[in-house]
Amino acid sequence: MLISVRSLRQTLPLSLLSALLFPVLLSGCSHSHTNTPAEARAIEAMKKTEAAQTRQQLEMIPAPAKAQYMAVKSLNLWQNPYITVQGGMLTLHVMLADANTSSMGKGGLLRPLGARRRNLNIRPGELSAALNAIPQNCWPYGRVIAIEEAHEAPKRDEPEIRRNMETVVKTLNNLGIVVYDWSESGKS
Repeated sequence: MLISVRSLRQTLPLSLLSALLFPVLLSGCSHSHTNTPAEARAIEAMKKTEAAQTRQQLEMIPAPAKAQYMAVKSLNLWQNPYITVQGGMLTLHVMLADANTSSMGKGGLLRPLGARRRNLNIRPGELSAALNAIPQNCWPYGRVIAIEEAHEAPKRDEPEIRRNMETVVKTLNNLGIVVYDWSESGKS
């Protein structure tokens, strides 16, 4: 016996109808595509080309000024980008010039005059592209970035945080960016 949706709609409440049709909608094509060796090589070559382009653009940022960034005693005063490494993501913190032309709300003890901190949550695989998008004037200490592990992370996330930390350090090194590990420096 064939029942039309129209007759079902007339006899069943909408919530029950949607509950019955939801599994049908989810049971579409479940075939997963696996890359051929040639596709995998092409994807890898594309990633290398993208990384080389990103590195080339980041090299326009001057070499780090160690005397400047070593003098910073708090991440609240850190003016270069920095990364907080978490279990499922990274938070990229960037100090951007403020578009506000008035002097209201600018400066203060925690940020330079005319700047505001922006926080961007990204996946570890998006780090190169995100760093490439940061304007050159956001790197006053040169090509150095501070990293820290997330504070008060659940114990179960620690292995993933360590893996992400290793991935971030490797990515930054490949891009020619000096890594300043804030957690090892003993600062807060």
